[in-house]
Amino acid sequence: MLDGYERTLLAAQGYAELSMFDDALAELDSLPVEALKTAEALELRTVILMQAKRWPDALATSRELCHAEPQKSGGYIHTAYCLHELGHTAEARDCLLNGPHALHAEPTFHYNLACYECALGHLDLARLHLDKSFSMDKKMRDLAKRDPDLAALRE
Repeated sequence: MLDGYERTLLAAQGYAELSMFDDALAELDSLPVEALKTAEALELRTVILMQAKRWPDALATSRELCHAEPQKSGGYIHTAYCLHELGHTAEARDCLLNGPHALHAEPTFHYNLACYECALGHLDLARLHLDKSFSMDKKMRDLAKRDPDLAALRE
């Protein structure tokens, strides 16, 4: 049986899946303050804010997630993505490169790093990271075919 915390997280996730982002965030905000600071709630809030393209808010929350779970990769991947969306691509790359070693085992780390290196004009590095992501997860190849961040590699 679900407790109130889990039920609230599921409800917020459901609203987000329906693109009802304000309702999803309101659902999360109904949690007690200490529950709002859990890694699970912070990650869900970050994802909802990213889906809503509220990049400054998503960046702030993803940084809280990095602080809450400094040895896990999720917060760093989200923080870097938000930075890139805000036009701070070099900082996004540095965020990933300076994150925990666990990131290197993630295909998304290499894929996103490829996007950032490509945007920064470092095509050889971008190609290396993209190939690494493909070797780790074949689905990355399909993403790369239509990702505008990788257009320079397709030319």
